[in-house]
Amino acid sequence: MLDVVIVGGGPVGACLGALLARGAGGAGGAAGLAVAVLEPRAPAPLAGDAPLEARVVAVSRASERVLGRAGAWGRIRGPRLSPYERMRIWHESVAPASDAVLVFDAADVGEPNLGYIVENRQLQSALLEAFTQAGGCIEPAPLAALEITEESVRVHTARGVLTARLVVGADGAQSALRQAAGLTAETSAYGQSAIVASVATAKPHEATAWQRFMKDGTLAFLPLADGTSSIVWSADDQLAARLVALDAAGFAAELDRASDLALGVTRLVSERVSFPLNRLSAQRYVAQRVALIGDAAHVVHPLAGQGVNLGLLDAAALAQQVAAAVARREDPGALGVLRAYERWRKSEVAAMSTAIDAFDRLLAHGTGPVARLAQRGLSWVNRSEELRRFFIRRALGLTGELPEAARGA
Repeated sequence: MLDVVIVGGGPVGACLGALLARGAGGAGGAAGLAVAVLEPRAPAPLAGDAPLEARVVAVSRASERVLGRAGAWGRIRGPRLSPYERMRIWHESVAPASDAVLVFDAADVGEPNLGYIVENRQLQSALLEAFTQAGGCIEPAPLAALEITEESVRVHTARGVLTARLVVGADGAQSALRQAAGLTAETSAYGQSAIVASVATAKPHEATAWQRFMKDGTLAFLPLADGTSSIVWSADDQLAARLVALDAAGFAAELDRASDLALGVTRLVSERVSFPLNRLSAQRYVAQRVALIGDAAHVVHPLAGQGVNLGLLDAAALAQQVAAAVARREDPGALGVLRAYERWRKSEVAAMSTAIDAFDRLLAHGTGPVARLAQRGLSWVNRSEELRRFFIRRALGLTGELPEAARGA
């Protein structure tokens, strides 16, 4: 019998697998567990000379530490990795060079950077490699059915049946594991779609993440290692449909307008990918012998770039709870063990989700006196060293109740 089966081998599921297989869920050097990951579409490794991909993740300091404990960070470090040292955030009512622009600088808190921009495929590949090298097994098949008993859980696939003490859903917003376990989720549409692409800019990105709030959405430029930038443009659905329909030159012209030429004129260097934005919150993260992590449990707006970071902290928190249960000779699939994870992460995610939705509602789409007050608040924060330091630590992921793997040495 396996200890854990993880459904979904994306970055979050692979991270949990690596932590458990390496015995790195908590302090004390516990022995690794027997873990299998169901992932029918594991990515091919990126060639070193392949063009940088537009789908990227902004990895926080807390997530960097988790990835180190998972054995993946050393596989990610290299010329494709892009540290960013500053963030510049402004509302469309002010100029991008104005004193009203909110600037977060890593130097203000004695850090070398605020985090790293990592290609999604590189992150996933590094974590799956760390998982298999620690003795984990990848099953290239999707979930077909689930049987939960008092003693174990039976995970059916086209290749056979896996029996374990715990099964974890890390298979995204449309989680088959969540549905098979009878766990429900509340979903709603933001009325926006995200457009992702890589662009070249006339001005250097200065190792800076740039973000502009507008009445019809939010535009972010994330710095890439080759000098280009990955954009994430969260636009109202009607505008997004029009933008995707434009040719490359027309889209670049609209991008120049939306960015207020903060980085000069732009040029598309990749295809555009667009997808609708929805919020999701599972009513329960756990059931007997079942736990949900990452997008299977919660989906937040991408404007703060926190989706994957929240998922990696889920993985670290669950790994810590499981490792502690095993060390106490308890059943890691017992509901009491899993509910401790649920209470911990559900409260942390709810606080972040509420803050992100408030930013979207007031800064990107807000009208009226409260929204105007919030928009002016960016410059107030900029004038307060204490407030800036608080928000920088939030960006670093170093607030709240952190799992041991995220706390560093």
